[in-house]
Amino acid sequence: MYGLIGNFVAVPGQRDALVAALLDCTDDMPGCLSYVVATDPKQADTVWITEVWTDEASHKASLALPAVQAAIKQAMPLIASFGEGTQTVPVGGYGLGRGAG
Repeated sequence: MYGLIGNFVAVPGQRDALVAALLDCTDDMPGCLSYVVATDPKQADTVWITEVWTDEASHKASLALPAVQAAIKQAMPLIASFGEGTQTVPVGGYGLGRGAG
C-alpha cells in the first residue's frame, strides 16, 4: 500500500470551501482505499488529508482524472500555503485489513 498525509492552510475564511473542493472528486478514484479530509481543531484554516492507495501508480493515475483535475483547479486559489506532508507505507488498520503493506 501507499499512503500520504499532508495539510494545506486555507486562505482565511475559505477553509470550508477548500474542504468542499477536496471532497468533490472522491467518488471514483480507482485504487483509493481511503481518502479522509479533516479540519484542524487548533488551527482554524488548516485542513489535513490522509490517503491510502493500493500503490503509488494508482495515486499518480488519479491526478489525471477529469474530476480530480477540476477539484485541483477549484482548490488552488483557496490554498494560502502548503504545510507538512509525508509519504507512508500503510500496514493495515480498520477497513484496510492486516499486514497488507
